[in-house]
Amino acid sequence: MDKIASQYIQSYKKAKAFRENWVPLFEECYEYALPQRESFYYEEAGQRRDEKIFDETAVVGTQEFASRLQSGIVPNFARWADLTAGSEVPVEQREEVDNVLDEVTEYVFEVLNNSNFSQEVHESFMDLAVGTGILCVEEGDSLNPITFSAIPLPHVVLDTGPDDRIDHVYRERKKVKFDHLPIMYPDGKFDQRVLSQMGADKETTVLEVVCRDYSKKNQEAYLHYAICMTTKTLLHSKELSGIGSNPFICFRWNKCAGEIYGRGPLLNALSAIKTTNLTIELILENAQMSISGIYQMEDDGVINPDTINLVPGSIIPKAMGSAGLQPIQAAGRFDVAQLVLSDMRLNIKRALYNDMLGNPDRTPATATEVAERMADLSRRMGAAFGRLQAELVQPVLQRVIYILKKQGRIEVPTVNGREVKVRSVSPLAQAQANQDISSVARFLELTGATFGPETLQLLIDSEQTAIFLAKKFGVPESLIRDEEQRRQIAAIAQQIAQQQGVPIEQEE
Repeated sequence: MDKIASQYIQSYKKAKAFRENWVPLFEECYEYALPQRESFYYEEAGQRRDEKIFDETAVVGTQEFASRLQSGIVPNFARWADLTAGSEVPVEQREEVDNVLDEVTEYVFEVLNNSNFSQEVHESFMDLAVGTGILCVEEGDSLNPITFSAIPLPHVVLDTGPDDRIDHVYRERKKVKFDHLPIMYPDGKFDQRVLSQMGADKETTVLEVVCRDYSKKNQEAYLHYAICMTTKTLLHSKELSGIGSNPFICFRWNKCAGEIYGRGPLLNALSAIKTTNLTIELILENAQMSISGIYQMEDDGVINPDTINLVPGSIIPKAMGSAGLQPIQAAGRFDVAQLVLSDMRLNIKRALYNDMLGNPDRTPATATEVAERMADLSRRMGAAFGRLQAELVQPVLQRVIYILKKQGRIEVPTVNGREVKVRSVSPLAQAQANQDISSVARFLELTGATFGPETLQLLIDSEQTAIFLAKKFGVPESLIRDEEQRRQIAAIAQQIAQQQGVPIEQEE
């Protein structure tokens, strides 16, 4: 057995044993809310897993949760983030850098919109409802430079490092044909035992490992291994370095201190989901009793219970003087059950943030109502939104930029060796930015009304205020004139005013 392969197989088994504590809880969430997703117990494809589902509130609610989250953070065919110059970039160079980065951002999102990002991130958001989503971002071909893959949670084992951050990702790829290994790992070195299995249509399990390389100080570096679990040998080994070099993006909804895997909204709603399904099951059983009926009779020697067929038009014989079949009233209370269902369904929708969808029978919501709902959603998802910015939005863009730079498709400017920063401009981020806009607007209104426009003009730099508001509104940098253009326009306006004899206030 290879030494490196042996080392990581042992660490993988240890991390997987730790994950087993979570499997029963996660499996219940998948069973009741995501029956179409792959199970932790690796059931055969096409096998039904909806035997315990009698109410679709959780199933539909999880789909709505993923769609709502996608439209709020990474909406389709929209520019949901900007590349901007960081605060460490000198002020005199910042505008020039921002203009260049705006063009880079446009190209990055053109690549994203032409890729399979939207489909795959939606799949990952459904796993996020359980707690943890995993995206694999790899190089594509000449037509599609980047490909995304949503990795099911049962296929991935995670581990943390000394800084309590995820630094080990183990991906188990089952039923991989030996003949496909040279295609998957073209630069791999295959053991003779692996080569002997090729051409016989045999399958194996491949363990992919990406771990942080702490030997590289003051830089982000990783080690990427692929191990054949049949022969226990190393198939592929590669060193990765740089921001965005990690192909796996693991993002969590929420987490408790000391835990590796995230806790999603489905965990909070699991009790209500199980109660709702049990209630519906009891209602259906009661309904069956009400329709079919329960009967009692005297043993008159004529009616045989084994031969009775209670269907319309049937004739059941009975003895003279016998009471025959007597129906028994059902004991169930449908009205009480409906009250329980209403409360439980509301709890499920509230846990999945689907209680703000509004009444479909109403007229369409106005732009103000939509903005208020988005702001309310932003407040309720505040902590989770911040974590998704750090673990999803920024890593995705960093990974895309890393691949495009590697392929020579883009050039990202750096100043003094500093990389740029990622600023989210998604609808949820915009809802949070609206608070800053409202604060500035109230200040301008109050100051102008209290002290007059002269004080306001003396106090406020109108040009910088307009630029600040434009950035908060998410206006692209390409629509804002740069400083040189603004100076030229101001000079032209001054010349026209002088020609017309209008006095010009001299700047101090």
